[in-house]
Amino acid sequence: MKARRTPWHYFLIAFIAGLVAGAALAFGSMNSSVNVLGSSWVVPVILALLGILVMVLAWNVHKYAKGELKDIDPRRAFNTLVMAKSLSVAGAALAGWYLGQLFVVLPRGDSPYYSEIILECAVSAGVALFDVVAGVVAEMWCQLPPKDGPENPKVKQRKKMMGDAGAAPKVATHAHPENHSGAGRR
Repeated sequence: MKARRTPWHYFLIAFIAGLVAGAALAFGSMNSSVNVLGSSWVVPVILALLGILVMVLAWNVHKYAKGELKDIDPRRAFNTLVMAKSLSVAGAALAGWYLGQLFVVLPRGDSPYYSEIILECAVSAGVALFDVVAGVVAEMWCQLPPKDGPENPKVKQRKKMMGDAGAAPKVATHAHPENHSGAGRR
């Protein structure tokens, strides 16, 4: 099985969806008595810690791929890859979410209340963008060299060489007259 890199358009779709949802929330919240704009300061801290954790786990997988570690649990390597993919796409969606709120609230930045929301959204969007980069880098670090399966370049090269060298030359077989003459039959 070959894991594929996360296509770039997944990030774009997640970012646009987050941007639209964040802007819609900001518009709705500004005309309502319920306010859910911005984020708690705990959110960017947790997002940064998640990004760092995934990068540390991916670095261990990368050390194994380079041969610096003797063994690694394949499930752990796979789970790290899944976490890296999830982190990068979720980071793109969250970056859009906070930037959508930021763009709507930015014109009201002279108010102390909205200036605090602008700061919260800017910091959270920055950390979410860090998570996108951390997820993409971790995904690259999780790329393991293929084993001796059909996807391994050495196996493909070996098959190609065996196909060229192992193929028997085509020899035309001609019928010999004594085999078909009927002289030896009774």
